[in-house]
Order: sequence, then C-alpha cells, then structure tokens
Amino acid sequence: MTLSLQEISDRLEIEDLLVRYCYAVDDRDWDTYRNIFTADAVLDDTVTGGIRSGVEEHVVYLERALSKILMSQHAISTILLDVRGDEAGARVHCSCPMVVAIGEGKRQVFFQGLWYRDRLSRTPEGWRISELVEEGYWNYNVPEGFRF
Repeated sequence: MTLSLQEISDRLEIEDLLVRYCYAVDDRDWDTYRNIFTADAVLDDTVTGGIRSGVEEHVVYLERALSKILMSQHAISTILLDVRGDEAGARVHCSCPMVVAIGEGKRQVFFQGLWYRDRLSRTPEGWRISELVEEGYWNYNVPEGFRF
C-alpha cells in the first residue's frame, strides 16, 4: 500500500494530536486540552468511573478527579488509524502510571491501561477529536479505597 503525501500528512497530524492530548492531561494544560476537541465533542470515560460529557464539563471533572494525582504519565502506542477524507477513526492503547499521596508523607504508584476509541474530524484549524471513548480498562496496585 502506497500512501499519498496527504495521507501521510493526515496520519502524522492525527498522531501528533493524540500525543498532545496525553501531554495536556498530564500537564493539566486545560487551554491546550480544549483546543484538541471539536466544539461539540463528546468524551466518555465512564469505564474508569468518570463521566460522559462535553469538553467544558470534562475539564471541571478532570480538575477535581486529578487533584488527587501527584503525577500521571499517559503513554500511547499501537495506534490504529482509519482515515477517510475529512473523517477518521482511531483505536489507541494507553498505559498510564499514576502517583498518589496515601498519607504520612508516603506515595504509591498505580497503573491503568485502556484503549481510546476516537472519532476525528478535519477542521479549518486542523484535525480535532469529535468523540473520545475509553474502553477495555484495567488497573494494578490501586490504593485501597481510592476513587477519582
């Protein structure tokens, strides 16, 4: 299969967008986070105990949920893209260690894994995520009683 320059560009732009999503969450950079999505985007992380909402509601939720996390490191891989003109689908694996304070000056690292199932749209500003759904969630070493 030979890709055209446009197809190569689209794939690189989408992969860059997905990486910027990870950094925006880890850095708590909500302005960048907002610019990753279309205005009418739907985000669904109910599989991890989160919410299904629009971008602004999700920022409010994440600010609260991640306030318990001292550090997170979203690492994506195994990106499967289906680009069809101005629309695309993606399935992306994410492994994410998280550091949480557990009291008395102690910290604990736990791990989460999941797949992002994304729908993306080409906009005048470039590619944006129009839907992000988390699925296939697993975790390891979560502190007893911890909830986002």
